[in-house]
Amino acid sequence: MNILLTILFCFTLNYPSSESFLDINDDVSAAIKTGNASNVAKFFPANIDLKVPPNKENLYSKAQAELILKDFFGKNPVKLFSIIHKSVSKNGDVSVIGSYETTSGKKFRTYSLFKKEGNKLTFQQLRFDVE
Repeated sequence: MNILLTILFCFTLNYPSSESFLDINDDVSAAIKTGNASNVAKFFPANIDLKVPPNKENLYSKAQAELILKDFFGKNPVKLFSIIHKSVSKNGDVSVIGSYETTSGKKFRTYSLFKKEGNKLTFQQLRFDVE
């Protein structure tokens, strides 16, 4: 019985849980809920694919993306942000769909993509689409 428990324990230590991969998304979601572009940008890589209405869609540097997001949050203050769906692909990439509602009643669908690189996730894409 002790051998079985030891094997099980070793297996769980060496096997990365998909839940641990979702931690970055939880941190990003918490940052979006505050509407603070600096807190969201902490998780950006050097370049990120960003889309915000009305017409900002491109691959931006971390600094550019932060400024664009700051402008978006300024014009669209968050009232409510919630996660609708999370999924993990076979290769470990994580996609997250959310709902972003502003204080003026505008609604946006959010999409985040995190690519698996080794044992960690890298933020690749953030989109805000008008609902």
